[in-house]
Amino acid sequence: MVTVSAGARLHFGFQNLSLAHDRLYGGVGVGLAEPRVAVTAVLADAVSVDAAADAMPAVGGDELADLEAVRRYADRAVDALDVPGAHLTVERALPRHVGLGSGTQLALATYAAVARANDVEPTPRQHAPALGRGGRSGIGVATFEAGGFVVDAGHPTARFTTDEPARGEWETPPVVARHALPDDWRFVLAIPNADTGRSGSAETESMRSVVETADGSVADAVAGTLTRTLLPAAATDDRQRFAEGMADLGRLNGAWYADEQGGVFRPPVGEIVDALSRSDAVGGVGQSSWGPAVYALTSEPHVDDALDAAGRALDTANVDGDVLATAPADDGARLE
Repeated sequence: MVTVSAGARLHFGFQNLSLAHDRLYGGVGVGLAEPRVAVTAVLADAVSVDAAADAMPAVGGDELADLEAVRRYADRAVDALDVPGAHLTVERALPRHVGLGSGTQLALATYAAVARANDVEPTPRQHAPALGRGGRSGIGVATFEAGGFVVDAGHPTARFTTDEPARGEWETPPVVARHALPDDWRFVLAIPNADTGRSGSAETESMRSVVETADGSVADAVAGTLTRTLLPAAATDDRQRFAEGMADLGRLNGAWYADEQGGVFRPPVGEIVDALSRSDAVGGVGQSSWGPAVYALTSEPHVDDALDAAGRALDTANVDGDVLATAPADDGARLE
């Protein structure tokens, strides 16, 4: 028996969505210690799947969909690894399609559990494309591997144009920078009970529309924020400057998505971001991926004030939801 667990990830945005530049996408994000997904596997002659009681989270939760996804990922893992099968139990799941990378972390945890149950060493970067992951951003794969603040290289624009290739016909974007973040930094999350973010064919169609019309000058501004603010701040443990870079990069990305999601931030995220940004306890407020998860950065001594501010921000937007604080991940997936 083996259990594989992995933390969620935040996606701050992409480096480029314009066809005018040589490389497309190029994710920027960070791995989180919590919340986590956990999958247990036992050697078997075929694939079977179940879930522990209360494994599925309330926000964006759909137990049947999660189990179907695990079975699909397990079937793909069995094919990629050329092994007989495994019986899998979902012990913990992430909220689905709220901006925390639930799909990639569930896919890779399932894959790694199948591999280890069959006494095979998993190579998630190699097999992520066969699982249907890493087709745009490589942040989820990179944080599964080693945690930290990560920047990936994206994909060749000429290869991807407005559509990603068929599943398995791409390589996971390589990591161009990874930095461990200080263990006293805390990311505060506000996850409203709102419509989940885009996924599947809806996400693909939205990304196609964005890429077809993306302003290349925004990528130049993103590059400046990344190289002059975020990366130096990560290397020097400068929390204030890192927060400023997070916020700038998120708003620049929002300019690309404004037509697709109804503004720089999707409703009701904009109200939550504005309200939380007024708190002195946090910095770097933004929307992770398609949302609706909102993130902010604080330090361990200010966590209580930051959580209070996140709760008030949800109230200001007149939505219920969950708030939590988590450290940045200092490692990748854990195998027991």
